[in-house]
Amino acid sequence: MRIDTRLSLPDDAAFLSWVILTAGRAHVKRGIWEVILGESEPACLDFLERLTVTGKSHLFHHTCYLIAEVDGRPVAGLGGYDPRVLGYAALRQAVQEVLKEKGDVGLQEEAMNRRAARVLSCIPDDVQGAWIIDSVATLPNFRRKGIVSGLLEEIMEKGRRLGFRCAQINLYIGNTPAQHAYEKHGFRILDEKRDPEFEAEIGSPGMIRMVRTL
Repeated sequence: MRIDTRLSLPDDAAFLSWVILTAGRAHVKRGIWEVILGESEPACLDFLERLTVTGKSHLFHHTCYLIAEVDGRPVAGLGGYDPRVLGYAALRQAVQEVLKEKGDVGLQEEAMNRRAARVLSCIPDDVQGAWIIDSVATLPNFRRKGIVSGLLEEIMEKGRRLGFRCAQINLYIGNTPAQHAYEKHGFRILDEKRDPEFEAEIGSPGMIRMVRTL
């Protein structure tokens, strides 16, 4: 099996939408994007596909992602970004761009903000100066083959080249397989956030913040 890694391109938008939605689901009953958007899976994928190619760059923009291919077919992806430049402030602008494109500004944006407020309380804060790794997902038939391990090492090397000295990754409490995988790459739990409302919406008590030096 030949595995190649590369930077993501605009043509990867559909695959990246699956990566982002799947990573947001992990092992929980309903992913964070499904809660925030309040839409069906096809509608969520359409929104995320548009989000990856907005004019405004942000943490879910295709330029932040690496993709692993097997025989020329994308099978896994993950993102890495500088939160000072591409964090949630940039994301909010990109979301507004997508809503305008879809003609859903106004009431739809207000409804999204209300739904988001129920779950964003558990999003971990960014460690100062950290390179953030996000949205890690692999197609089911290609899991447990070391593909994500290669992507993780490559995205951490990208952070090193950009001058970052530590990396951070966030995950749901209870996502034990992912936690063990990240621990093998030197990540350790820093702390966690819990909230009953988050658990009611998502199905996990909260989120863990993991860090490692680069």
